[in-house]
Amino acid sequence: MMRPIIDKLEKVAVRGRDKNLKPEYDRMCKVKSWEIDQKKSVHFYHDWNDKEIEVLNKHIFVFKTNGLLDDIRKKSKWLIKIKEWVDMYDPPSIPFSGALELKLQELSAEERQKYLEVSMTGSALPKIIEAAFAALHLEYFFTVGPNEVPVWTIRRGTKAPQAVRKIHADFEKGFIMAEVMKDEDFKEAVSENAVKAAGKYTQQGTDYIVGDRDIIFFLFNTPQQPKKK
Repeated sequence: MMRPIIDKLEKVAVRGRDKNLKPEYDRMCKVKSWEIDQKKSVHFYHDWNDKEIEVLNKHIFVFKTNGLLDDIRKKSKWLIKIKEWVDMYDPPSIPFSGALELKLQELSAEERQKYLEVSMTGSALPKIIEAAFAALHLEYFFTVGPNEVPVWTIRRGTKAPQAVRKIHADFEKGFIMAEVMKDEDFKEAVSENAVKAAGKYTQQGTDYIVGDRDIIFFLFNTPQQPKKK
């Protein structure tokens, strides 16, 4: 899987002298060295930087085994053999049916639910997304706007000032603190005021490590604009 990717990048980026693809080629060579030469899994290496994560996300993160709906529902012998092979190389393996996923996308929410109940199966997309996030050590947090609830993706272990940078680079410089609610606390309490009343609405500083699915209100100073002369 990796060899054809690197060969193609080498042809264009190195021999073809494509400067735009050269960084991607270099990053894939690092991935090759880690996984093939050193025989270590990319899924358990925590120090990939953001640019390397982009390459991993583009090329390598999870095996998806396409099959017929009956194969997946009855767990055919071929899926078992494929999983055994994949497990030797560490990445998560998720059987799915492309035909099923396509059909589900064409149905309304109510029709989809009825179809899944009759078929005694489910969509693999949630598992695929969760496996991809876990493999790349990613998580997400929420902020709340007047008409929307944006979702922001970060690396696991990111501190609050670096997390707010995802919204705008200047916010990191002016970071004051983060007011945080846990997603599960909000769902249980139903409202922000109820979370505060329960003592589960916290104020966190620069050392706070953002948790998966945190709901955060950031306080920051807006950098001063240079005066016009």
